[in-house]
Amino acid sequence: MTRWVRPIRNGWVVRDRVPGPDVDEFGDPTRVAAALAAPGGAEGTLLAVQHPHRTPAALAAGLGLTEALPIARAALSYLRSYHYEPVSEVVGLYEIDGADGSVLGVLCMVDPAVVGADGISHVRHTEDVYPDVVEERAAMLAGLGCATSAALLVPEAEGWVLTEKVREILSTLDTPAVSTVDSVGRRHRLWLLGSGDHQDEVIALAQRHTLLVADGNHRVAASAAAGSLLALVTGGPRLEIGPIHRALTGTGFSLAELASRWRAAGLDVRETDDRTVELGSVVVLAGSSALRVRLPSLGKPSIDHRVVEQVLIHEALGIDPEGPALVPILPGGRTVLSDVDATLLLAPVPLADLLATHAAGLRMPRKATYFTPKPRSGLLLADL
Repeated sequence: MTRWVRPIRNGWVVRDRVPGPDVDEFGDPTRVAAALAAPGGAEGTLLAVQHPHRTPAALAAGLGLTEALPIARAALSYLRSYHYEPVSEVVGLYEIDGADGSVLGVLCMVDPAVVGADGISHVRHTEDVYPDVVEERAAMLAGLGCATSAALLVPEAEGWVLTEKVREILSTLDTPAVSTVDSVGRRHRLWLLGSGDHQDEVIALAQRHTLLVADGNHRVAASAAAGSLLALVTGGPRLEIGPIHRALTGTGFSLAELASRWRAAGLDVRETDDRTVELGSVVVLAGSSALRVRLPSLGKPSIDHRVVEQVLIHEALGIDPEGPALVPILPGGRTVLSDVDATLLLAPVPLADLLATHAAGLRMPRKATYFTPKPRSGLLLADL
């Protein structure tokens, strides 16, 4: 069998804590820029390495990504010298535990382009991506030659087997190489596993089945040119999917106008005081008022986000769902919004529906699933 999951040949493990703000590399650019502008956000931090063109100094100088890459390379070299220890031929056994879920998994390198005997990639995207984000992050990876954050990949079947093997091996190990708590209280612990039978066992299990992208579709796409992806492969045990809502911005539509247009499109629209979200409907908020719109089925699997974008937004309102008027709202205040006309609350997508979508050869709409918990950027860096 082709070995498309591999150890990290050359890497660097953080000595104490990751320097700088705890902000996702692929987070909203406005939020990234705000974190970099905060005191201590841009000096000697990993986030400044990941976004050198969004630091206050780069913005003031009008530097684009290409011009800022030499600064990022120098800053990364400094960080690796003073905040990291070099490691080689290792995988990470990674445990994350928090209020929004817990996982045990293997932090390793994955070839995102390898295909199986059926001609289909072993690593399969679950959502469409934004080409401009992929282009920027691919340029960043190529310029640094180093992966600083990991995608989250889930086996399409028998994930519990990998989970139990990791648990079994951890029972034989001592103190983790890294133990830290992130900004929302999740505990992250990382053990390094060198060459040997245990490493061979977890790698074999990690590549036993097709891997679905739970978080990091843009990371996977950006890593294609490099041929190597840093990834946390996990089957749980408590991997959760949170909601990603939508906001209508800059359209000028009032709630009454929205209700009128949706009713004209044949939709069941009712005023409501109940803000509870449930599958098959969307709750629409504007000020202190709310509507509940029952969603028609577009076949199986019927994904609410797709119905909202196609029927409510495109067909009834004439708005391009991929344009700036419809903004995904990530949990935890990760999305910076302005000029909001209405907020559309959607229920989380069930894992079974995501798997059914994958089995049907389809992809989820962009920003439809929010898996937690996620790996922390910067605990283990990998040379590409």
